[in-house]
Amino acid sequence: MINGRTRLHVVANGTMTGQRYIDEVLLPHVRLFRGTVGDKFVFMDDNATCHRTLAVQDCLDSEGIQRLVWPARSPDLNPIENVWGALGRQVAGRNYPPTNKNTLIHALTEEWDKLPQQLLENVVQSMVRRVECCITFHGGHIPY
Repeated sequence: MINGRTRLHVVANGTMTGQRYIDEVLLPHVRLFRGTVGDKFVFMDDNATCHRTLAVQDCLDSEGIQRLVWPARSPDLNPIENVWGALGRQVAGRNYPPTNKNTLIHALTEEWDKLPQQLLENVVQSMVRRVECCITFHGGHIPY
């Protein structure tokens, strides 16, 4: 976001299901963040199967969280992919690359904190162009 970021939250054990997504991501993090931002908050995730369950949609609806709808199979429209790419390059370029899950989580967390705030702000500001592409893709109407 502009002028800040949250901590990086790593969910590393087992398969992510819709219920885990609700319990470990939506309720403890997204709901609180939405409460801080207010009514103009629009949540953006991707089209991962676990994000698209009826239980997840019911949870979002019950919490009053509006989701920005993206076309299927369109990671290039999702600006977080640029952030993940930068984060991955930082981790790969470390003097001592991670050798197991624990050192990978540690490296990701450290490198997340080091990412330049300007990179995050540039990605946020690119949303105007990305939403325009999405609107065009959906025939001229906003997909939410």
